[in-house]
Amino acid sequence: MYETILVPTDGSDSANRAVEHAFELANRYDASVHAMYCVETHRYGEPALSSTELVLDRLEDSGAEMLQEIHERADERGIQCTWDVCHGRPWEQAREKAAEYNADLIVIGFQGQSHSRPGKIGSVAERILRTAAQPVLTV
Repeated sequence: MYETILVPTDGSDSANRAVEHAFELANRYDASVHAMYCVETHRYGEPALSSTELVLDRLEDSGAEMLQEIHERADERGIQCTWDVCHGRPWEQAREKAAEYNADLIVIGFQGQSHSRPGKIGSVAERILRTAAQPVLTV
């Protein structure tokens, strides 16, 4: 049913549950997982040699560490997993990565790290739900 599952993550509890669910689906359907982390450069801009660049570098490094850990967990379970860190708006990058990797499904956390409205879907998840060409599962 699924061959490639895209799982965007920001390291939140909800995103971690989405990763686990993506792994379960990958095991069930013998699918591969593509994990992604997006540095939200629209909040900071794309600077050149500034303190903002240092912040973005730290965010990128943190995202890469998170994705490497996801890759290692997938490897331990025998799941093929690729990952990448991108820059931009997370919902736009998720759509682009889903198309790039020909994903059959996007699995995303219901709420992200910056979510402040309990019980309500996060803005990134909501935008992906509204705009993705693929089915989207929120966890």
